[in-house]
Amino acid sequence: MLQCEDLRAGYGRVAVLHGVSLTVQREEMVALIGPNGAGKTTVLNTIVGLLRPTQGTVTFNGTSLIGRDPAEVVTRGIALVPQGRMVLHSLTVRENLRLGAYRATQAIAAERFETALAAFPALHDLQGKLGGALSGGQQQMLAIARALMSNPLLLILDEPSTGLAPKIVESICLTLSELRRQGTMILLVEQNAHIALALASRAYVLEQGAIVAEGPSKTLRADARVMAAYLG
Repeated sequence: MLQCEDLRAGYGRVAVLHGVSLTVQREEMVALIGPNGAGKTTVLNTIVGLLRPTQGTVTFNGTSLIGRDPAEVVTRGIALVPQGRMVLHSLTVRENLRLGAYRATQAIAAERFETALAAFPALHDLQGKLGGALSGGQQQMLAIARALMSNPLLLILDEPSTGLAPKIVESICLTLSELRRQGTMILLVEQNAHIALALASRAYVLEQGAIVAEGPSKTLRADARVMAAYLG
């Protein structure tokens, strides 16, 4: 289980998070929604060790993640699919995927490689293609598949639907739902509340660095304030 309590963090003298608390239970998909600039990415950076909070705790399966570097967080079972995908353009699809399991033995990496391709069959025929030659949708699939190469217990995604065609978004959503059914915990950050609340069983609404609403997705979809602000 991921548990964040009273997270306060920022950049230099600029405070961004003001007491954020959230949890992700086993086999659960949770969404974090909110407008641009709300601090959603800062929450994720704090969880994965890219940013150290000034106050608060982050624990995963009972172990504190505060002060651990991102590489160690990955070994604890957490993988981040960052906003913008961060696919290496000069490497092939196969090489990008291998980077996701760089600490694994060759045999384990090969097994995970097949699992990643099973999650995104469209990548199978693209293994020799350079990352920079892929479409935006293909790059997003590759970014998620690369994260799966670390065999994560918790998969964190930052705005995975941004800039993608509806058919690609639908395909990715189906894959995420299947991963959740297979037991992977998922924390989904999305500005598109329609997508987030349709996928996740629970959600948090972040505004100006603070949680302003939380609960089952069905409840939030019925909340007039949330509907007006995020669902139109």
